[in-house]
Amino acid sequence: TKEIEEALLAGRIDLAVHSAKDMPTVLPAGLAIVAVLPREDARDAFVGKAAKAIAELPRGAKVGSSSLRRQALIRRMRPDLDVVMFRGNVQTRLRKLDEGVAAGTILAYAGLKRLGLEHVATDLMPLDIFPPAPGQGAIGIESRIGDRDVEKMLTGIHDVRTGQALACERAFLAALDGSCRTPIAGHATIEAGTLSFAGLIISPDGTQSHTVELQGPAQDAARIGDEAARTVRARAGEKFFDGWL
Repeated sequence: TKEIEEALLAGRIDLAVHSAKDMPTVLPAGLAIVAVLPREDARDAFVGKAAKAIAELPRGAKVGSSSLRRQALIRRMRPDLDVVMFRGNVQTRLRKLDEGVAAGTILAYAGLKRLGLEHVATDLMPLDIFPPAPGQGAIGIESRIGDRDVEKMLTGIHDVRTGQALACERAFLAALDGSCRTPIAGHATIEAGTLSFAGLIISPDGTQSHTVELQGPAQDAARIGDEAARTVRARAGEKFFDGWL
């Protein structure tokens, strides 16, 4: 990402395509997300070898993930499971499953679909039980602020509703990102001009969590995300965020 952004700032490229959930909330000066593509399915997918669903895994089974959010949510669902670190790209993680390193893993369903690998998913995680990372399933296009030619070129592919949902989710994350050790989930949907947001903060061991739900006009997306963050932070207290450092 750093190399791509350096090329943007130097004018060697005019736009960069990113998975929105992997973009930091603070971008380099002079750069912005100028367009967002229509969102894919935001759910997480379970890929199981020993069982088709997390609920069906035997006690003590290993489940691999490198995501703090997914690890915490797995532990909340099944405290008896052994959650292990699982790194690498999608193909590497699938190979590890075949090698028996773990009995299952969780991956973004959007990523599997874009790779033509949706058939490997053995279960899809409900959004209310296993909420996604902010920005999951969305593709953001980054460019230089004020580059009118690029902005005009991208107007035709920008999805307004996804852009508003992403603005809300990123505002929520930005306002809570004081501790990178606190797992955070957030998902916004828009229907008839009304934005509905659900957010979650959870302890890494899955034993403590706080949720927030807010609605409002879609054009107030960033304000709703920020308000949701302040609400859930007030409920949890500052000690919640300090406890996982």
